[in-house]
Amino acid sequence: MVDLGRVHVESFLEMMSAERGAAANTLESYERDLEDVSSFLHERGIRLTEAASADLAAYLSSLARKGFKASSQARRLAAMRQFYKFLYAEGLRTDDPTGILDAPKKGRPLPKTMGVDEVGKLLAQAEAEAADTAPGQLQRLRMLALLELLYATGMRVSELVSLPARVLDQEGRFLIIRGKGNKERLVPLSHSAISALKSYGRLLAAENAAGKQPQESPWLFPAASKEGYLPRQVFARDLKNLAIRAGLTPSMISPHVMRHAFASHLLANGADLRVVQELLGHSDISTTQIYTHVLEERLQQLVQTHHPLAKQAKKHE
Repeated sequence: MVDLGRVHVESFLEMMSAERGAAANTLESYERDLEDVSSFLHERGIRLTEAASADLAAYLSSLARKGFKASSQARRLAAMRQFYKFLYAEGLRTDDPTGILDAPKKGRPLPKTMGVDEVGKLLAQAEAEAADTAPGQLQRLRMLALLELLYATGMRVSELVSLPARVLDQEGRFLIIRGKGNKERLVPLSHSAISALKSYGRLLAAENAAGKQPQESPWLFPAASKEGYLPRQVFARDLKNLAIRAGLTPSMISPHVMRHAFASHLLANGADLRVVQELLGHSDISTTQIYTHVLEERLQQLVQTHHPLAKQAKKHE
């Protein structure tokens, strides 16, 4: 019996062009993908038009074994879905074998982060510049306070730049942050963050008293912006400039990368994932689980260091 698969593929492509207005490169992609599926099925003695769900699942599995990315697998599945829906709609099949197939899960990319040494260089540069009493010291002290707060708390940049001025009046080592959905969370401050905040606050108060600031602001980091506080884009730009002066690669550094560094460094030094979730203000633990690669590395080190069998193995080396 003649395999009508090729004829039906051509009919499918004509329909996609005439009725769906698919672009030429889209049609070419569908054709290549369906030819690949057909070739795989042919080797198993199965016609393209008669393939069952298990056959198509085996094809997707073969792609995974060959090292195809999840995005490439998903594209092939999309082509198959469109084709078999067409066969079903045309009465050429009584079922859609792709209906029960799951799309391949795309691996979530690991967040960009910074090493402890890189953070140290950045903070050291900011501290050295903040100690300079030349004109513009308030802006330099502001940068140091921003960085110390960011690395001590892992705040979102939007939460950081919009902190209220009353933060300067509080005592103690904890800070209340109002995050997404107006939810409040309590985060601890490091001694260096408290020190930087106080130094910045003293000079800000002095300049306010001397009339050097346009007016007293309700914001911790006031600016001549629509919101009245430092725009996050300005902070991001200034941070990259500071990174250049510290001898670091600016493209690898941003406020969000500092937030990731905060989380990664905590986990690497023994913090619990649930605690980090609370500090970051994640409502769902699944969001925090992008850092599990850090936990896996730490757990492997723990096992290699402390497990009795690992210790015995070292003795015999």
